[in-house]
Amino acid sequence: MKETQVLTRYKAWADDLFLSALSKLPDTELIAPRPIVFGSLVRTLNHTYQMDHVWKCHLLGKPHGLTTRNPEDCPDLEELIVKQRSIDEWYVNYADTIAERELEEIVEFEFIGGGAGQMDRRNILLHVVNHTTYHRGHAAGILYQLDVSPPVTDFPVFLRETSDVT
Repeated sequence: MKETQVLTRYKAWADDLFLSALSKLPDTELIAPRPIVFGSLVRTLNHTYQMDHVWKCHLLGKPHGLTTRNPEDCPDLEELIVKQRSIDEWYVNYADTIAERELEEIVEFEFIGGGAGQMDRRNILLHVVNHTTYHRGHAAGILYQLDVSPPVTDFPVFLRETSDVT
């Protein structure tokens, strides 16, 4: 299995585990203002979903339609879970079907904050996985402040738990 296949599966697993844990919290805790870059737990997770969408559009060569990394419209957690699972499934399928030589192709794009960028498809997939991990860490920090233990989403745990898949 290619590393991109393993990593996209890891992301889907970790996202699902983390979002399932958050679904046990009351909405008031999810939307409460927090000392976190996107302002609340649900807005932080919406940011990661929205950026997954942006990178998917870059990979497909389509416009994403966003002008900010923190869109004003933010779905409730239930809707966000459905959207995140769907886009995670897209990334798993993309990694399953892309040829090794295609992973080396350069994708040119515009950053939301301005400026041109380019990355190969392999590094875009690596960034998507890493970006979500980074913000899941922010959200986990908030959970600790609420005396809630976040689920363990470490990569070695994924490998152990899903050894038949990887």
